[in-house]
Amino acid sequence: MGQFAVIGLGRFGSASALELIKMGHSVLGVDTDGKVIDKYADQLTHAVIADVTDRAALEELGLDNYDVVLVAIGEAIQASLLCIVHLKSLGIQTIWVKATSHAQHLILSKLGVDRIVHPEEEMGIRVAQALSYPMVNDYISMGNGEFVVEIDVSERLEGVPLNQVLQGVPDSIHVLLVKRKTQTFVHPSDDFALEAKDTLVLLGQLNALKAIAPKLA
Repeated sequence: MGQFAVIGLGRFGSASALELIKMGHSVLGVDTDGKVIDKYADQLTHAVIADVTDRAALEELGLDNYDVVLVAIGEAIQASLLCIVHLKSLGIQTIWVKATSHAQHLILSKLGVDRIVHPEEEMGIRVAQALSYPMVNDYISMGNGEFVVEIDVSERLEGVPLNQVLQGVPDSIHVLLVKRKTQTFVHPSDDFALEAKDTLVLLGQLNALKAIAPKLA
């Protein structure tokens, strides 16, 4: 179980905090608004009212005991930047930050935060991918043009072996696993017979993955 602190419980911050709780982690939620803290006090491990632009207030929170501090106050740019400067001066090791503009991204990169998140931009990309390739459930970018994707197997492929489905597919695509209800088959063999509603998890270059997706739909 990880320990996370989320500073700013707006829509993005609260969604992140609640999802971490669902995943079994311990979460400290911090906000300047008492009504917001009251709203999430019973749902988070700890919920605290604090002025995050005040270094002393941040120091009292003991944030150095947490694995990651997520600063989710992207709209209040000045408050966000001041908060990050204080966190860095307190020696906080891992800081993730929500950004709302490329100018803010540039400043944050100069401050040396570990990851900058653009929620609206990233969600927009995911929506575009979903619209363009509805057979792809989810994907993760691995860098260098490689992605891990989840693709559902259609009913017409019931009983068809993997090697037949992958015939003519570039060698750069790798089948990492097949999920079937409560079972997981890691690195299935070429003659592995698919069942309808199986989920294939594939690794490969984006263009190759786009080419194979329609064959599974």
